Amino acid sequence: MIIKENVFITPFNDDRTLHIYLPDDVNDDERFDVIYMFDGHNLFLDDDATYGTSWGLKDIFMKKNARLIVVGLECNHEGDQRLFEFSPYDFKDKDYGSINGHGKELFWWMIDELIPYIDSRYPTLKGRDHTAIGGSSMGGLMALYGAIAHSDVYGKALVVSPHIIHVMKDILCDIKSHDISDDTTIYLSFGSEEMRSKRALASYTDDVFKIQRALNVSRLLLHIFKGHDHSEKSWRKEVPVWLKEVFGIY
Repeated sequence: MIIKENVFITPFNDDRTLHIYLPDDVNDDERFDVIYMFDGHNLFLDDDATYGTSWGLKDIFMKKNARLIVVGLECNHEGDQRLFEFSPYDFKDKDYGSINGHGKELFWWMIDELIPYIDSRYPTLKGRDHTAIGGSSMGGLMALYGAIAHSDVYGKALVVSPHIIHVMKDILCDIKSHDISDDTTIYLSFGSEEMRSKRALASYTDDVFKIQRALNVSRLLLHIFKGHDHSEKSWRKEVPVWLKEVFGIY
């Protein structure tokens, strides 16, 4: 089932919609691992998705009997606010100008307020071994930051097509400065058709490999998907891959 409810984001002084997936047939004594994901409106239903195509998590989870809870946080749709809220770092972009990232504040709100709230209302399994973080593009950057800076909270990360351009120096600095739990599982992926040129793809691939080499974790699952572009349609195709590799659901 999909549950939609409003939540108040204290540091932003703003209400936002949560899109929550819960298995339909929950037993009284059953508890579930939880994935906290960004861009919740794009995760489950095509009617809610920004571009009319979702990740299709509801249908895929039901087909595979994936006994998981997903908590999807909808982004801020006003102007370029998604970039500000879903970036842990400040950066400059030729199209969007100067971005003052508030992602670190959002993470502390998630840890201090959102996770306890979800634990109090839904049948969750608690602790880092049962808590994952995930997202794509800016949400992928957030998931990567979560794995780096808060591996004591999130034992697994789904880092899909992360927006790492402009912030590589910050990412590598954070990897060096944080004590990342070595048993953290990081699924890191991107598609061969995401960039505007072969040169840009080569540069992005090199950056991803730099991140891979810098991370000292026992399970880093790297995928480069041939023919995949930067879209929900492509990310939908990946769902069975990370369900199998990260959660052992076939």
